[in-house]
Amino acid sequence: MEQIFEQVGQAFVQAVPTIIFVTILLFVLKRLIFQPVGDVLKNRDEQTKGALVRARERAALAGTKAEQYEAAWQKARQEIYGVREADRRAALAARDEVIRQARERAEDLVNDARTSLAAQGEAARRELVPAGQSLAEEIASAILAGPGGGLTPGGRTGEVAR
Repeated sequence: MEQIFEQVGQAFVQAVPTIIFVTILLFVLKRLIFQPVGDVLKNRDEQTKGALVRARERAALAGTKAEQYEAAWQKARQEIYGVREADRRAALAARDEVIRQARERAEDLVNDARTSLAAQGEAARRELVPAGQSLAEEIASAILAGPGGGLTPGGRTGEVAR
């Protein structure tokens, strides 16, 4: 058994430089490769998370801006519709006013025409009444004058029919 302990001890003594070499190698690899790679991965992870956070913030901001834009757009549409409605009402009011004025003018023209026709009719009556009376007197005197001086079959006074 002693021999086994000696062999294990010799193997351990022979393994010490390997253990020291592996330990130094691990320390060097950790310092030169694992730590810088870990730092790069950690930095990249932080940047990715930061970029995601900023992207979410910007998306939320963009959503808010889109809502504000949509609200402003809706308000502008309502204002335009309000202006259009006011213009339409004003145009209808102006049209109604023009129609009312045209009706008043038409009524005035009709009334003026009626007055003028009544005056012309009265003037015609004034002219025709004396003319009718003088014609009636002529007819009456022709009838009363007798057969030679009366009306002839031709319808004229004092002429002989042929």
